[in-house]
Amino acid sequence: MQKLLKMFFTFLKIGSFTFGGGYAMIPLIEKEVVEVNQWLSKDEFLEILVIAQSFPGALAVNSSTFIGYKIGKFPGAILGLLGVTLPSFGIILIIAMFFSKFRNLAIVERMFSGINAAVPLLVLVAVVSLSKSVKKSTNNIMIVIITVILTAFLNVNPVIIIILAALYGIFCNRKKVS
Repeated sequence: MQKLLKMFFTFLKIGSFTFGGGYAMIPLIEKEVVEVNQWLSKDEFLEILVIAQSFPGALAVNSSTFIGYKIGKFPGAILGLLGVTLPSFGIILIIAMFFSKFRNLAIVERMFSGINAAVPLLVLVAVVSLSKSVKKSTNNIMIVIITVILTAFLNVNPVIIIILAALYGIFCNRKKVS
């Protein structure tokens, strides 16, 4: 039970102090789950991220639920989910109650401007961290290049890219698995 409570408070901390959504949370979740608490190996963490990204919904919600399940089955999944979502829920509730009174204040606008400037860097940190674990093969490098071209320059929906990458993995890697 102590492990589950520690996990809950870990996700509560991550959910409280991370702005920018799931991708901005990845480095913090990885550090806490893999390095600090050693609840999962790096490979297990990456597998959970892949699964979480392929499910509908927010990455942080999905990954915290899957990590919680891995650590403590159904109660762990519920506590992981609550830990990462309660801070956002509370903050949004407070903002909704008071935002109309303060939205035009210069300090509020500057605060959100600063937060918005930090988010892309947090996403970049997640990309760099995850890229260290990916096998550097010609196929993987080509997938990355094609994905960047499709999303950044041709505006292809990321869902289509995920489906295509999954199909590629199924058909091109079947010899390695069986």
